[in-house]
Amino acid sequence: MQIAFLVAPEGVEQVELTGPWQAVIDSGDIPHLVSTKSGRIQAYNHLDKADTFPVDRTVDAADVADYGGLILPGGVANPDVLRMDKNAVAFVKSFFDRGRPVAAICHAPWTLVEADVVRGRTLTSWPSLQTDIRNAGGTWVDEKVKVCTAGPNTLITSRKPADLKAFCTTFVTEFAQAGRAA
Repeated sequence: MQIAFLVAPEGVEQVELTGPWQAVIDSGDIPHLVSTKSGRIQAYNHLDKADTFPVDRTVDAADVADYGGLILPGGVANPDVLRMDKNAVAFVKSFFDRGRPVAAICHAPWTLVEADVVRGRTLTSWPSLQTDIRNAGGTWVDEKVKVCTAGPNTLITSRKPADLKAFCTTFVTEFAQAGRAA
């Protein structure tokens, strides 16, 4: 099964991309890097430039039907850029419309807020997003990882890089269950 990783051209927190990416590979699935521009994306270690990664497909050319799930890595700038791109927001919303699982960590739920998919859902994130999540109709909790099935799909969220192990273990399990049910 192919798993989409949606990231902006700059600003993704590298460990929030590479940790889940490796978990997808280890589970036997195929990760695809989707971005708003072709070429390479620039990852960061907090505020310092880190590695670059090749884009597999631009969001305007990506088809949700090709993917069994979506992962939204964080970083402060990454989701802030994505939420301003109508194609990126529509891509995220399409996963919810099709009932496909979505996993988001750290600041990534900002994109979920923009896609108007948190209403009635319970999720976690970096603490500074809790007001945005509540204002969008969601319930914010302070947990390592939160699985919410109150909606058309499973939503897995996590707070920060220190929670990556729990996040990866949980989304791999949830994505596999969704794949078997499809």
